[in-house]
Amino acid sequence: MKLGFVVPNFPYEKRVALLPNHIDSSFQNEIFVEKGFGNNLDIEDKAYEKKGCTVLERKEIYSQCEAVFNLKLTQKSDYEMIRDGQMMIGWTHPKASGKQFAEEQGIPKKLLIVDLDNICPAVYYKNKKYDIDWIPRNFVRKNSLNAGFASVYHALMCLGIIPSSTTKIAILSPGNVSQGALNIVSKLGADTRVFYRKTMGEFYDSIEDFEIIVNGIEVDKSNQHIINKEQLEMTQKGAFIIDAAADVGNAIEGTRRTSIGEPIYKENARYFYVVDNSPTIFYRTASEDISESFSKWVYKTDLSRVKSIIK
Repeated sequence: MKLGFVVPNFPYEKRVALLPNHIDSSFQNEIFVEKGFGNNLDIEDKAYEKKGCTVLERKEIYSQCEAVFNLKLTQKSDYEMIRDGQMMIGWTHPKASGKQFAEEQGIPKKLLIVDLDNICPAVYYKNKKYDIDWIPRNFVRKNSLNAGFASVYHALMCLGIIPSSTTKIAILSPGNVSQGALNIVSKLGADTRVFYRKTMGEFYDSIEDFEIIVNGIEVDKSNQHIINKEQLEMTQKGAFIIDAAADVGNAIEGTRRTSIGEPIYKENARYFYVVDNSPTIFYRTASEDISESFSKWVYKTDLSRVKSIIK
């Protein structure tokens, strides 16, 4: 299959999802990359050409390739270039932040939308979901760790905080994102507690004690809030809520998306950070991790097999 890579045009996104050092003869897809694809990492086009890739303009990628990889949420500026029946691959989030794309482009154009979720990678076609069983859970675990680390690092820096031993921090969930958050917090020596789903009762009983609350939980349904509005009102004024999972409006009721450019908003005397591409802050490290994992589990596989799971 002809697999084309375009430069992500999601705001402030700088990660490069495929590096030349991860391209080898085991790739079962013909690789095309947009001109300047590796510019953020000072990788010249000829480095991809030496690995057998074809370098094209963005419009040519869409017109010639059966599958197009865009790391983070295809933007409206690309919509007119997308062809009927094309395969769109990346962190597409068709049931969350990418819902508008799925509704406006995916269904009308009968696109195969591949969402490379770390836990449940799947294909969405005509509003139906099909699990990709050959990609294992946690196949890109490092990016989730990076998300937790980067979110806390960036959030603290933007609000101007260096936690001390007396700063009380709660981290919700022991998953990958939360482990990344704990990594950076532990280095700062803050007074930190990690709450599991089974111990959330203890968190709610003491929620007013914490100056910083870091969420690493992504909920399955929008009505299963980890923290609802009533519980938010119980937090102390000036509390800083960092949603490292960036489960906008779901995990923490009523939150709205923020960005690298405007990472924090204040509401009801509390501060909120809900950036959904925080690992791009450390884009050089993140690019290496993503490229290594995606090359192994996605790019090397003949992606025409995706069509076989659509029933």
